[in-house]
Amino acid sequence: MLRKLLICGLIAGLCGGLLAAGFASLAGEPAVDRAIAYEDAKNDAAAAHHHAAADPAPVSRGVQKSAGLLTASVVYGLALGGIFALAFAFAYGRVARVSPRTTAYGLAAAAFLIVYLVPFLKYPASPPGATDAGTIVKRTLLYATMIAISVLAAVAAARVRPALRQRFGAHAANLGAGALYVVPVVAAGLALPSIHEIPSDFPATALWSFREASLGMQAVLWLTIGLVFGPLAQRVMSGQPIAPWRGTRRERVDAQGAV
Repeated sequence: MLRKLLICGLIAGLCGGLLAAGFASLAGEPAVDRAIAYEDAKNDAAAAHHHAAADPAPVSRGVQKSAGLLTASVVYGLALGGIFALAFAFAYGRVARVSPRTTAYGLAAAAFLIVYLVPFLKYPASPPGATDAGTIVKRTLLYATMIAISVLAAVAAARVRPALRQRFGAHAANLGAGALYVVPVVAAGLALPSIHEIPSDFPATALWSFREASLGMQAVLWLTIGLVFGPLAQRVMSGQPIAPWRGTRRERVDAQGAV
């Protein structure tokens, strides 16, 4: 069963990665181009000041926008799809007694909120030229810390909710679980240091367009994973083959054999 769910997750992740790459190419790459133009102008000015030639990019921009973007999105989608399948296998029947399809939809929405949106509000993505390369380790650790706090708070809220529901009812359980998630996350957002390193002359439209595209790309990715994984998981959990036509073909062969 787990093997079939993993296959469903990989299929959903592949679809999500392909659609996310298409969205990023249309909505995000123009902002990246403007950011790179700003960064190149800044590097050229620094090189001219020191009478040195600017270092060429190790990978051409054309490759980054095409094969690089597609490869990164697909690999990222496959990884998330596999993790999503494992999370579904753990959550199904434990968090709420609903159908596999509904569980997948809710899990995808929760993953987008908990894993991406909440950490994004504290540490939003920034395009090239808007960050300091010397702080990449610090920024990565802070972002990972925010993700960990968000996930742990969500797990704690999900585990406490059944006990609260049994004792106080569904409405009070929802409020209590929500507070158990929101309070630690807000406290962490206030306690963790903020990062203010965007140059004052960086194009504001490029910055916000990039962040909007990043948010939209993740939304497309998680929406696709949920919508694709849900029906597939419904078939797997009901004992049907993943591919609908396989069941039809098998039934046809069985009918011919019976005749």
